[in-house]
Amino acid sequence: MYRIAIEELFKWKQSKRRKPLIIEGARQVGKTWLMKEFGRQAYADTIYINFDSNSQMAELFSSDLDTERLIMGLELYAGRKIDPENALLIFDEVQEVPRALSSLKYFYENAPQYHIICAGSLLGIALHQGTSFPVGKVDFLKLYPLSFKEFLMATDKERFAELIDKKDFRMITSFKQTYIDALKHYYFVGGMPEAVQSFAENKDFNEVREIQRRILAAYEQDFSKHAPNEIVPRLRMLWNSIPSQLAKENKKFIYGIVREGARAKDYETAIMWLCDCGLVHKITRVNTAGIPLRAYEDLKAFKLFMADVGLLGCMAGLRQSTLLDGNDLFVEFKGALTEQYVCQQLKTIPDLDVYYYTNDRGSCEVDFVVDTGELIVPVEVKAEVNLRAKSLKTYREKFSPEVSVRTSMADYKKEEWLVNLPLYAIDQIKGIENN
Repeated sequence: MYRIAIEELFKWKQSKRRKPLIIEGARQVGKTWLMKEFGRQAYADTIYINFDSNSQMAELFSSDLDTERLIMGLELYAGRKIDPENALLIFDEVQEVPRALSSLKYFYENAPQYHIICAGSLLGIALHQGTSFPVGKVDFLKLYPLSFKEFLMATDKERFAELIDKKDFRMITSFKQTYIDALKHYYFVGGMPEAVQSFAENKDFNEVREIQRRILAAYEQDFSKHAPNEIVPRLRMLWNSIPSQLAKENKKFIYGIVREGARAKDYETAIMWLCDCGLVHKITRVNTAGIPLRAYEDLKAFKLFMADVGLLGCMAGLRQSTLLDGNDLFVEFKGALTEQYVCQQLKTIPDLDVYYYTNDRGSCEVDFVVDTGELIVPVEVKAEVNLRAKSLKTYREKFSPEVSVRTSMADYKKEEWLVNLPLYAIDQIKGIENN
């Protein structure tokens, strides 16, 4: 299975300013596999250490963090000499030994010749609990579930993924049914590596659902095991409300849907916990279109999306026949699933800030507004080929963006101010003005 993030790891290896690297991401998005695969491809030797229930490592890092002493201990543990130029050190589930995270500062300052990559399933929480290591001494990489392009590659459609990268929309349009069918499969399977691998090998939708149920059950167990006791009930209620939040026409998060009379301050910690775990994407509102968009965030209004479209469908109890064959009752939730899909793809694009826009009266809503660093691009999401773009027109009259994007199942088309970008090519939004 190919992961685009491995290219970032090769760049990291070659960088003259390389620091120990921390890979962040939700549980089961493939962090361990990626680190080991990178070690296999890029190094003569890989030293893999799992810190979970590892008393030797807890002991090794419990006293002083002198790097020479630590390397000697790691060599004794691995049973061989560590060649700094040709070996990759992998610290997995590193949050279980917080002092190992603290040691990264000293490796960076005193032993930068060692190549160290760390990951952990709840690392985001450990980092926000004040684990002692200074920002600026480590590099970060976020890993998400497989994108649609990675899904195409995993299911023997590499050539179709290449066409998207080449932006060969004439050829893409000729084969659009292949893309549409693959996209429907992706809506069901999502991007969790175990689900994708199972689907690629067996094409069994029931098996995929079983894997997704297991992943969701593991997440729920994490709530009880790792979240502060006082927020666990709220965490569960909030988590379980996400499908119904997204099924609304206006997908702004409403606390009252979680529990009648619920208020923001009751749930702020629970939302932060889910964000830190990488389980949800919090997309905040902006009320104007200036660069940088971050300066115009309205932190009180936001939408919550899940990390993966397949897990959303599983939580909502969506059957494969409903999704693949179409069903009138499915119309309303199709919009939620499509917006979830678009959010998930936008989040995988490096250096792209993602928000949504509503005017103060609430009469105009643009599903997403992205900041590419050079342009502010409004994005309207349509589940089918319905091409009315009333909100985009209103937004354009007010802010005159250089380019606006409507993404739908319709073919690629560039008009004066509007680009219709097929849903299956939404990852080409950067540089859209040059297409």
